Amino acid sequence: MADQQLARVRQNCLTLPETSERLSHGEPTFFVHKKVFVMFANNHHGDGRIAVWLPVPPGMQPALIETMPEVYFRPPYVGHRGWIGIELGRISDDDLRFHIQTAWELIAPKRLLAQ
Repeated sequence: MADQQLARVRQNCLTLPETSERLSHGEPTFFVHKKVFVMFANNHHGDGRIAVWLPVPPGMQPALIETMPEVYFRPPYVGHRGWIGIELGRISDDDLRFHIQTAWELIAPKRLLAQ
């Protein structure tokens, strides 16, 4: 199950310009240049979730969590910066693609956004 979900995330992330993948804190993590835009989390500290953590536009975190708490959650470490966690088994491919694209746009250098 985790391998299939990681494949979904990988497929969406690695199609974006100048994106790379490497391990960070023991999990596959996706970077645009040297900045993280998506972190994969497989049962992080036994939380039972197969998820991604990623940034969302300012103010979106509480709205998403309140609207769909079965899908979105406040992840440890980065939640205080407005990032969200997404339960991968509970989100459509289109919605996941949207969130990954948005996260990339929030983190990517301005020169890449202009292209």
